[in-house]
Amino acid sequence: MTSEEKINQLRGELREHNYNYYVLDNATISDYDFDVKLKELQELENAHPEFYDPNSPTERVGGEVTKNFDTVSHSFRMYSLDNSYSKEDLEDWETRIKKMVDGDVAYTCELKYDGASMSLTYENGLLVRAVTRGDGFKGDDVTANIKTINSVPLKLKGDFPSLFEIRGEIVLPFDGFNAMNEARIEAGEEPYRNPRNTASGSLKLQDSAEVARRPLDCLLYSLVGNNLPVATQMEGLRKASEWGFKVPQIAKLAKSIDEVLDFINHWDVHRHELPYETDGVVVKVNSLQQQEELGFTSKAPRWAIAYKFKAEQVSTILEEITYQVGRTGAITPVANLQPVQLAGTTVKRASLHNADQIAKLDIREGDTVFVEKGGEIIPKIIGVNLDLRPENSVPTQYIEQCPDCNTTLVRTEGDAKHYCPNEEGCPTQIAARIQHFISRKAMDIEGLGGETVTLLVQEGLINNYADLYTLTVDEILPLERMAQKSAENLLDGVKASKQIPFERLLFGLGIRFVGETVAKKLAKHFKSIDALMAANFEQLVAVDEIGDRIAASVLAFFKIPEHDLFSEMPQSETHREVIGRLKTYGLQLAISEEELAGQTDILDGATFVVSGVFAKVTRTELKKLIEDNGGKVSSSISKKTGYVVAGDNMGPSKRTKAENLAIPVISEDEFLAMIAN
Repeated sequence: MTSEEKINQLRGELREHNYNYYVLDNATISDYDFDVKLKELQELENAHPEFYDPNSPTERVGGEVTKNFDTVSHSFRMYSLDNSYSKEDLEDWETRIKKMVDGDVAYTCELKYDGASMSLTYENGLLVRAVTRGDGFKGDDVTANIKTINSVPLKLKGDFPSLFEIRGEIVLPFDGFNAMNEARIEAGEEPYRNPRNTASGSLKLQDSAEVARRPLDCLLYSLVGNNLPVATQMEGLRKASEWGFKVPQIAKLAKSIDEVLDFINHWDVHRHELPYETDGVVVKVNSLQQQEELGFTSKAPRWAIAYKFKAEQVSTILEEITYQVGRTGAITPVANLQPVQLAGTTVKRASLHNADQIAKLDIREGDTVFVEKGGEIIPKIIGVNLDLRPENSVPTQYIEQCPDCNTTLVRTEGDAKHYCPNEEGCPTQIAARIQHFISRKAMDIEGLGGETVTLLVQEGLINNYADLYTLTVDEILPLERMAQKSAENLLDGVKASKQIPFERLLFGLGIRFVGETVAKKLAKHFKSIDALMAANFEQLVAVDEIGDRIAASVLAFFKIPEHDLFSEMPQSETHREVIGRLKTYGLQLAISEEELAGQTDILDGATFVVSGVFAKVTRTELKKLIEDNGGKVSSSISKKTGYVVAGDNMGPSKRTKAENLAIPVISEDEFLAMIAN
């Protein structure tokens, strides 16, 4: 047997033993014999570097040091899930689904594991990339660290697709977490707080050898890609298991919401017997074709929902109420609490939302309050123990002046929040707007964080986001913890942001009510900042999904103020003037020629419903073609529908409804011919 043949034989044996032990929980070899084979393979690989394989079992020991993790764009966005807390929530969700798809709907019920979300990419059966969820659009490449987790297959077996992604959670089992903490306590170190945060933090360790020493596990449950060889979520779980992935064994196919609730009720009681943290159940429409029909909202898939188990609740003392100022001037009251353990973390603060909420619960400083985590994430006060209220207690008087600039607060009719109107003079608002502008979903300026922005504002170096583009190394070097290299990196990040596309810059401007989705719609419709600034109310509300409130906010943002000619106070730059400066600095304030090249207004004003399976383009590509040519995609047929594009397996009830409303039903080829002409 040649050295190459022996190396390949050992690699195959070790992969199989590893799979049996870490995935099937069925050891087929002793630890000693495994280590002997692994050592033999390492020695052969060292002697024959020409046979190097990045997915060899020897790569699991780690050793690669990563100082900075590359940011990688997800090929398919990683969405979050909408939450539900009651039978009524699930029934409402089912009602919405059945309005949008034909035929019977079955559901896959899976436990919601509390770990760090991960997307793995495989090409020709080999692991090529592991990326964290990040903001859903981009994440950090942590491939070297993920390779050290024994339950992650480096090489697949069976009839896997040539290219696909699989998603799941990196978790830290309770046994491993407890063992880590025992070792830390013996060493005189502070124990870790909870498994979820420890697992997440482990993925960002710079030394993969340190990650290899941590007993992390990987549970995978969602295949992602084009032309996958499965038709349902349950089939996807079965196939993933056959290919070598560790798939959660607890999953149920339910034919009704009552069966879903049976699964939920069982695991709400028995989840504490599991080796991992769980905080709910994920319910998915089982059919992948129906999933495609349902599509996504701007934040979550319509075909899945998370049912969250009842939140843990504790009581503690509310020591003080303070107030925070947001980037729009909104004031948020905050309860500063006597520290208390809640769902694995120490809680010291909780939002009180607004003055109405404080008055409704009659919350006062010194009260014993009941705190829970909304969805087991955000702490909130849900009530007051009046029996323990101090005798000298006095009702809370909501503040009247901004805590940062002393400007008198305002509150408009119908709005629950108080606001500081000093938009251009309140330092917290100024810093928060710039922090929003540089955030990952907006301009994504590397080398510039929130603390540095606050320092730049405090030192008077910047007063709005346009000022970022005039900064020099000499100006920022004197800042605390700023060295020559970090100053240069900051300015390089600012310079690179000039290439960020218009829709993200528009989102970064911080116009009230203009989130990511609205910014995309406005950018797509008006195509430039000049056209948007010139738009009137009627033109704004004519844009798909732009209502009165958003239109009024856009107009207010770009309004030309009436300056007081007799005032001796210096006038702040208007938003139009700041945008004028951004133009001179070379930022993208219009859709690029490349983006415009593939867009027309052939379908302007026409609404399409897409249904069925298509041969020449995917459903996602078809929807993009509609939007790129000026049309609108709707999920359900109505009198406003212009066309139904029908593929194979189109639901009969949709076809009947279209015929009853006299809506043209066209084929994939007819649609492609329509935009070609």
